[in-house]
Amino acid sequence: MGQQGPQDLVSRLRAEADAAGFAAFGIADPAAIAEDGARFRTFLALGRQGEMAWLAAKADRRADPFTLWPDVRSVIMLGMNYAPARNPMEKLAHRSAGNISCYAQGRDYHIIVKKRLKKVAGWLHRETGAEVKVFVDTAPVLEKPLARAAALGWQGKHTNLVSRQFGSWLFLGAIFTTLPLTPDNPEPDHCGSCRACLDICPTGAFPAPRQLDARRCISYLTIEYAGHIAPEFRRAMGNRIYGCDDCLAVCPWNKWARTASEAAFHPRASADNPHLGELLELDDVAFRARFAGSPIKRTGRDRFVRNCLIAAGNSGDRALLGAVVRLLEDRSPLVRAMAVWAVGQLADAAQITKLSARYLAGETDHAVRAEWAGASAPEPEQEI
Repeated sequence: MGQQGPQDLVSRLRAEADAAGFAAFGIADPAAIAEDGARFRTFLALGRQGEMAWLAAKADRRADPFTLWPDVRSVIMLGMNYAPARNPMEKLAHRSAGNISCYAQGRDYHIIVKKRLKKVAGWLHRETGAEVKVFVDTAPVLEKPLARAAALGWQGKHTNLVSRQFGSWLFLGAIFTTLPLTPDNPEPDHCGSCRACLDICPTGAFPAPRQLDARRCISYLTIEYAGHIAPEFRRAMGNRIYGCDDCLAVCPWNKWARTASEAAFHPRASADNPHLGELLELDDVAFRARFAGSPIKRTGRDRFVRNCLIAAGNSGDRALLGAVVRLLEDRSPLVRAMAVWAVGQLADAAQITKLSARYLAGETDHAVRAEWAGASAPEPEQEI
């Protein structure tokens, strides 16, 4: 390549990434995240991954890039901007509408990012002959520590990546390569004494700065968790039916973020503050049709409607009671249980007594029966 060859290659590679729609670019040494791998193992040892068994199943590969691919010499980290046009927390006040996390309001970013990664990686392979592998966050990669090592930003006290240029709003992708490239100098931490992200969390999911207990996180509870959400978390969920943006949205560095230009990440009508009444009517076919091409589809109808029922119970909107009552007969015990809870929040004592007499006698699921037992005495406000 000549003395200036490597720098020229990186400049051209950066231009390819820019042309593919990536707003952030950096190079990391795969050996730079050894301490992060150790912290990840501690996270697992404490059980803070909850039911996300896939994290533990490939822990060795996730903790160490060289275990994932022994031949890797450099990691090219890329970010796509998905910053929303408005503050996501404004939607929390619309209690009869479902609040869906910004990242899931457009098309599934996994598909978009991976396709663009392959384009950039293909160019690098053709230019140099080096081997390449591409990863988005469904792969066993610690992408946030690698992004920090590649100078895309730093990990804030909420454990997520923060960028001076893009705030909280970057989708990350990685290109592993056998080509040795000079790594960028990591971005210093700019959080200072700010703890806004820690203090805003509705469920107290941060035991300490830069530590997350996923079992208390609304994103985990609404997306990854397949069971009956514990009563202590339900009121704190408000109208959040898929994910939670609070700790991201409150970050002061978002003032520098520019609204995403990628049309695929703009909100679709089906996921932009939809009315809960519409969502409570969804059967499996309608759910799949409404959220085709969206990450929401992977959660499944029953889990999603469970979340919507909790939001309905929190809404105070008695106009939703009819739709909630119809779900007392749903085929899914998960849905029936949360329908009972929502009835307990929206109906008066006489209605609850009447509905209990009608539905409890034939109910065989233990969790649903337990919800009926508590329906006439809604839990007190929780201090979290």
